[in-house]
Amino acid sequence: MKEGVNVVALAVFVFFFALVTVMGFLAARWRRAANAENLDEWGLGGRSFGTWITWFLLGGDLYTAYTFVAVPAAIYAAGAAGFFAVPYTILVYPLIFTFLPRLWSVSHRHGYVTTSDFVLGRYGSKGLSLAVAVTGILATMPYIALQLVGIQAVLDVMGIGGGESTHWFIRDLPILVAFGVLAAYTYSSGLRAPALIAFVKDTLIYLVIAVAIIYIPIRLGGFDDIFAAADAKFAETGTGTVIPGEAAHWGYATLALGSALALFMYPHSITATLSSGSREVIRRNTTILPLYSLMLGLLALLGFMAIAAGVRVENGQLAIPQLFENMFPDWFAGVAFAAIGIGALVPAAIMSIAAANLFTRNIYKDFVKPDATPAEETRVSKITSLLVKVGALVFVLGMDKTVAINFQLLGGIWILQTFPAIVAGLFTRWFHRWALLAGWAVGMVYGTVVAYNTSSPTQKHFATSSDTIPLIGEIGYIGLTAFVLNLLVTVVMTVVLRAVKAPEGIDRTAADDYTADAGDPGVQRELPPPTVDVRH
Repeated sequence: MKEGVNVVALAVFVFFFALVTVMGFLAARWRRAANAENLDEWGLGGRSFGTWITWFLLGGDLYTAYTFVAVPAAIYAAGAAGFFAVPYTILVYPLIFTFLPRLWSVSHRHGYVTTSDFVLGRYGSKGLSLAVAVTGILATMPYIALQLVGIQAVLDVMGIGGGESTHWFIRDLPILVAFGVLAAYTYSSGLRAPALIAFVKDTLIYLVIAVAIIYIPIRLGGFDDIFAAADAKFAETGTGTVIPGEAAHWGYATLALGSALALFMYPHSITATLSSGSREVIRRNTTILPLYSLMLGLLALLGFMAIAAGVRVENGQLAIPQLFENMFPDWFAGVAFAAIGIGALVPAAIMSIAAANLFTRNIYKDFVKPDATPAEETRVSKITSLLVKVGALVFVLGMDKTVAINFQLLGGIWILQTFPAIVAGLFTRWFHRWALLAGWAVGMVYGTVVAYNTSSPTQKHFATSSDTIPLIGEIGYIGLTAFVLNLLVTVVMTVVLRAVKAPEGIDRTAADDYTADAGDPGVQRELPPPTVDVRH
């Protein structure tokens, strides 16, 4: 580990950070509509993005600084078990090809900004809509915090994080500056800012991984030596394996499947999807997004390289930034750190916008002020996006980093419980709204309680996202078990409620809404009515 501040790497990092900051503010003028004071413009970029902008935006949204740091860190700590992220990103794209175009179509026709908007329109249930909105906000908050953790990891490795003896303000000043910049350009430019910055972010990430996958193995003697070093380390410590044993198969498979089902339930994934200009853009993106899975597989190998390079860190999240500093020339280490840092800013911006849209449309407008104007909705969403980021900052500065990580794992369990209401609703109205709410509640309670009761030598609660699967007896992903319980309760309750003829709620959608495209005749978005000035 190099002593002191890596001045060259820091200078390169600051250059790219300044570049994307300028781009973030300039984005307010990019594709700007005559009237920007509505959520279609601020929160969805005018619903006008084409194939490549959507591809970069979705990639910037899903492949975050946390992905860059945590996936190889999992390989570094536990070996092949960390590769679960690769098959789940392969599974997810055929899955979303079946339902995302339908969600885009119905949302475009009715002016839906969030999944909760769709749930309310489909089932006529404010309670179910509220449950989906609250779950989305809860699952997003720690995810934003982890992006700031990624930036902090890079700053620590560059030597400007300071030690524990450093005054808290001096130690945390860099992350406060990054937070302030992120908050400012998100408030000003909305979704256009991360959409524009995503071009820089993904270019840097592809460049860094392409160089790393060639340059680092050459320096370490090739992949044979890298895998041999990893195998020797795991054999010595007993903490993992290069090839997972039979006992790990259930956990690996259920975690991959559950993560695939959950990924596009996150509000930020939907926000990026709904910003596209047509149904066909979504379909094209599901065919080209797997390019990121190839990148992710190469990225994961960095964990084995960190072992072979002799990287020793107490916090596994620092393993890859430290590998970059040890192996790359200082100037290219700065490029790599910039890729991680910008890889945090893009998704953090989208996540805060998505959470703010949920609060504005499905809590504030539905329960506090139903007659809110489009301009008022936009103002509330902007303010809420700031508050969401403040909450994430509190996570980072005031709590142990493992708390944010634990809550992010819990967020994955939670968000998966919204799958039946959203995805099933895109294809059938058979499920009863109260049954969906009951299933959601059972899944949330079961997942939270079981995750809380998991422990490890270093953590008393929320130590892992895996536990024994009831009846089967194998170790598996808690979220998927909770999801199965959710479905069982939903099906049984639907049969019962239909038998007693419980009120089903009003479905405000029609069959042709789910296949409509932007250019189809008769496609009109149900935007809020124009503001009436009562003074005249």
